[in-house]
Amino acid sequence: MEVGNHTGVSQFLLLGLSEDPKLQPLLFGLFLFMYLVTVLGNLFIILAISSDSHLHTPMYFFLSNLSFVDICFVSTIVPKMLVNIQAQRKDISYKGCLTQVYFFMIFSVMDSFLLTVMAYDRFVAICHPLHYNIIMNPRLCGLLVLISWFIIFWVSLLHILLMRQLTFCIGTEIPHFFCELAQVLKLACSDTLINNVAMYVATALLGVFPLSGILFSYSQIVSSLMKMSSAGGKYKAFSTCGSHLSTVSLFYGTSLGVYLSSAVTHSSHRSSIASVMYTVITPMLNPFIYSLRNKDVKGALGRLISRAASSL
Repeated sequence: MEVGNHTGVSQFLLLGLSEDPKLQPLLFGLFLFMYLVTVLGNLFIILAISSDSHLHTPMYFFLSNLSFVDICFVSTIVPKMLVNIQAQRKDISYKGCLTQVYFFMIFSVMDSFLLTVMAYDRFVAICHPLHYNIIMNPRLCGLLVLISWFIIFWVSLLHILLMRQLTFCIGTEIPHFFCELAQVLKLACSDTLINNVAMYVATALLGVFPLSGILFSYSQIVSSLMKMSSAGGKYKAFSTCGSHLSTVSLFYGTSLGVYLSSAVTHSSHRSSIASVMYTVITPMLNPFIYSLRNKDVKGALGRLISRAASSL
């Protein structure tokens, strides 16, 4: 097999979820449906929050950012997959693969950061209710989001710059339906020690620390709720965390499940199928979790639909 540097590699081959021609129309229809539901559902959440003054609070500010990130997240992966299925092709350009790796890292880690910030918001609301408006002021909320974006942009850019130093074999096949950092590094023909070290350090800093922050916030919330004497107060306080807890469980449960199962089975095909859970299904379910479990969001969506219907 011919070996060349990165300037000589024009494309990679994405093997996808299945090579069975009979399954391609089913996969195309299924992923197109999930993509449209994800985009429309999260877009409705953003519009409902922005159009209703009652939802102009820190919690819903972070939720609208989460919905925006989820739209970008699936748009990084699914459209290229749909194009390849429809055109019966598997190729992705070298630059396109690097771009997909870059934005996949940005939006997946941003999901994690936003869930952490939302956990901190619930911690302040329940454990320090009298100081909530002072602590969670608009300036701090905006600053938390901007800092998150800044950190992620530069860390992701570092990974891409390191990847550009690698050499790849012509005709390299990626056993996945999108370009993921770990999968691409496995296929490099040159030494990836620095890349792997950078990846593990970034995973520890940008994955473990946010999850630790979420666990710490909820440990403080549970401790505060245990001190409440009123059962009704406990239920009301904890109900505000229900949607967020569901989203956290879904995101971290599926993503950790994928990586643990891939480490045990060493099957790239099974890993790519399991990846659908946190890359496509989780962003699709988030709008339903927040709209079905949240009376404020349901009310805002109802008013938004009513205004849209009356204007027709």
